[in-house]
Amino acid sequence: MRLPNLPAPFRAGWTFAAAGLAAMLWSCAPSPHHAGKDGDVAARVDSLVATYQRRNYVPGMSVAVIRNGRDTLAYRGYGLADVENGVPATPETVYPIASNTKQFTAAAVMRLVDEKRLALDDPVGRYLPKLPAAWRRIPVRQFLNHTSGIPDSPILLPYEVAPDSVLERAGTKPLDFAPGTRWKYSNTGYLVLGRLIEAVSGEPYAQYLETKILAPNGLTETRPCDADALIRHRAAGYELDDTTVVNAAYVHVGTSFSAGGLCSTAGGLARWNRALATGRVVSPAAWARMTTPEGAATGYGYGLIVMSLDGHRLVGHGGEIAGFRSSSAYLPSDSLSATVLTNLGSEDPGPLTLGIARAVLGASRPPASPGGGRR
Repeated sequence: MRLPNLPAPFRAGWTFAAAGLAAMLWSCAPSPHHAGKDGDVAARVDSLVATYQRRNYVPGMSVAVIRNGRDTLAYRGYGLADVENGVPATPETVYPIASNTKQFTAAAVMRLVDEKRLALDDPVGRYLPKLPAAWRRIPVRQFLNHTSGIPDSPILLPYEVAPDSVLERAGTKPLDFAPGTRWKYSNTGYLVLGRLIEAVSGEPYAQYLETKILAPNGLTETRPCDADALIRHRAAGYELDDTTVVNAAYVHVGTSFSAGGLCSTAGGLARWNRALATGRVVSPAAWARMTTPEGAATGYGYGLIVMSLDGHRLVGHGGEIAGFRSSSAYLPSDSLSATVLTNLGSEDPGPLTLGIARAVLGASRPPASPGGGRR
């Protein structure tokens, strides 16, 4: 699955594309003009999820569809969060959100920009002088939108590796391209941003998120996805062997750090979408920058994918880690958030999220007139 106009697929992120599959999922629901009530939307979401889950052998998923920050259109779990122990998935089930973490990291950087503690055009080496020489001159904005050119190094490993060790390995390689001339998704770039947040704020990354962003906005369901911590309602992760569900290989989520190290619930991400878009996390000017692609970053802002869905502006992201996939979308003009979290690593829920958004948008349209329209 590829994002339109982007040169490569997101391997660790989520692409909001695959319009064909999204259309297939959308066609499974009743025609839009047959539904105008929230209950009808919830039933249609159930139908879309059931089709997706059956066709893709997904063990468990949690879905949150919320409008205006208060109208809950769908909020429930499906299937099993833990197959071996028969634990149902619920709205409270906690999943690794992988690269959805990047929008939290980008927002933390933009908050520091709002406070004038750094500037987007500052070379990152001003704050991180121990980075490789070729990296130090790259402006902060090019790390945010994946146009820095710094090479990637593996972060999804079965053992814990410090972010600095990942950066050190990547630093032995030449730049993939001259900064600002191309776009290439970079987990390593977002590890640099995590270290930048720490250097400028004087706080550990996780502490800064908790004290300055999450706790003040009541976003208590989002937290570091510590491998060793006991996290209530944490889902188990799975992959497919043909059509058989098997346990996913272990990876140390904490190694993903500021590129993919957070956990959350579907409702937690929905609340985050609203808080970020309505000025509670960063200023309106910062939000506008986060959702405006620049230069070579066609279709990507700062930690957020930007696209149009049936004429409606949509921003969001997604994530992939062994045993888990996530997708979260926000339509600003409709004040609509749609989030899907799953515990199967082999299938992208992005098309399902688009289908759900379309279901809500369709239900919001007036009924077709007797003389024409959809039948």
